[in-house]
Amino acid sequence: MTHPDFLWRNPEPRPSYDVVIVGGGGHGLATAYYLARNHGLTNVAVLERGWLAGGNMARNTTIIRSNYLWDESAAIYEHSLKLWEGLSAELDYDLQFSQRGVLNLAHNLGDVREGRRRVNANRLNGVDAEWLDADEVRKFCPIVNVSPRARYPVMGATLQRRGGIAKHDHVAWALARRADAYGIDLIQGCEVTGFEIANNRVTAVRTSRGRIAAGKVALAAAGHTSVLAAHAGIRLPLQSHPLQALVSELLEPVLDCVVMSNAVHVYVSQAHKGELVMGAGIDAYNSYGQRGGVHVIEAQMAAALELFPIFSRVRVLRTWAGIVDVSPDASPVIGRTPVDGLYVNAGWGTGGFKATPGSGWVYAHTIAHDRPHPLAEPFALERFGTGALIDEHGAAAVAH
Repeated sequence: MTHPDFLWRNPEPRPSYDVVIVGGGGHGLATAYYLARNHGLTNVAVLERGWLAGGNMARNTTIIRSNYLWDESAAIYEHSLKLWEGLSAELDYDLQFSQRGVLNLAHNLGDVREGRRRVNANRLNGVDAEWLDADEVRKFCPIVNVSPRARYPVMGATLQRRGGIAKHDHVAWALARRADAYGIDLIQGCEVTGFEIANNRVTAVRTSRGRIAAGKVALAAAGHTSVLAAHAGIRLPLQSHPLQALVSELLEPVLDCVVMSNAVHVYVSQAHKGELVMGAGIDAYNSYGQRGGVHVIEAQMAAALELFPIFSRVRVLRTWAGIVDVSPDASPVIGRTPVDGLYVNAGWGTGGFKATPGSGWVYAHTIAHDRPHPLAEPFALERFGTGALIDEHGAAAVAH
């Protein structure tokens, strides 16, 4: 595998661009790529405060699925999943995309009702979904504890067989390489400190590396998006929280699917290299600290051992936290802002990685045409004024 340093240029920022994307993670890079690929826009810069894909793109659990409840969510996540299915070939890079199946466990009657409802809703929307009883869960994933004597017995599960995982670094490197090949400038170590706005239109971005004039500015900075928007006088309905995850020492292959549990609260997969990748719930407090807390890890480990007694002697290798941006209805915000020429793509909460190609696709369309892509239209900022919310707190599978 080619080292990423040789996959793209490291240019100096030019005085002006047609489009400036703020945020060099998965969504920013995907947006840049699709601006060029789908719309022929290549006078584009991606500005990243740190290094490319050094934020949430490198701090997530890489789960990919589209089994969301509401029509609007299912449509955009299914579009993204279909893009995932051809993305390695399109980008000519092995993304290690593995459609190993995603189980969402049910531990009580409320879980069962919600799971069955979601399976039916998914099927109506053309999304593959199955309901498994406890015995079928055991057959699909033999190491899950389905004993009726468990503290939280497994009563069944939803299964999306097309769901799975991918290698986050490879995704970022592949998108960056393709964007760079189109002539897009990927500028690292460039912090945005403000915007210049005239007659309610953004005209330039102020950065730690100087002023950059811009025809359009697109925010894609995950948990820091609300801070950036405040520089433009916009208050976004977002709260930023740490979301913790961890990996274990390397193991022989023992888990060939993704297992998620909202009631016990942990989600587990085994990476290609062999480590177990485990996610927890978000910390209750608002913070930009990328470290999390021991109490969350303790609860996460208790949940993991409840579901997988086989892991009782596995050692944790490292832990980390990403900064997730959560909206009031646990759905993203994509589209125009009250400032002309300024766009926002945020509020993905814990579901940002799985949406990477789909988000970039619809965001690029919105920027290029100055009107929302049909799949993004329901996720406009205005919905918080009209009340047309898309409440995905349940299907988001993380206790927001």
